[in-house]
Amino acid sequence: MVTEITDGLKVSVVTSYQPEYSSPSQSHFVFTYKIRIENFSNYTVQLLKRHWYIYDANGIIREVEGEGVVGQQPVIEPGQAHEYVSGCNLKTELGKMKGSYLMERIVDGKQFKAVIPQFVMVVPYKLN
Repeated sequence: MVTEITDGLKVSVVTSYQPEYSSPSQSHFVFTYKIRIENFSNYTVQLLKRHWYIYDANGIIREVEGEGVVGQQPVIEPGQAHEYVSGCNLKTELGKMKGSYLMERIVDGKQFKAVIPQFVMVVPYKLN
């Protein structure tokens, strides 16, 4: 698990390789990642947008931006958390992702970016 805290928001990430959806012979590797966003600030916040950088080990970099996460723009109260699971396809056995969320404080509309820590996705047999 990797973690980053920005303005009282703690973003934690855990990854998992999905062999049943992968096809190594065709350079297709599928990973899921579970993200937990915990609000340790004094403000209710809403996640508006996501911005990702996805790196394959072959040097290919993809940039992905969009509204919310998995079809939601969650509102997170102080002391509460939001979790979701999403996925990523790579063309190599290892890669990494990093990014940010555009967040907005409900009380005054102030927007800020919460850092999504860089995390690695690696096929387990590459670790041996």
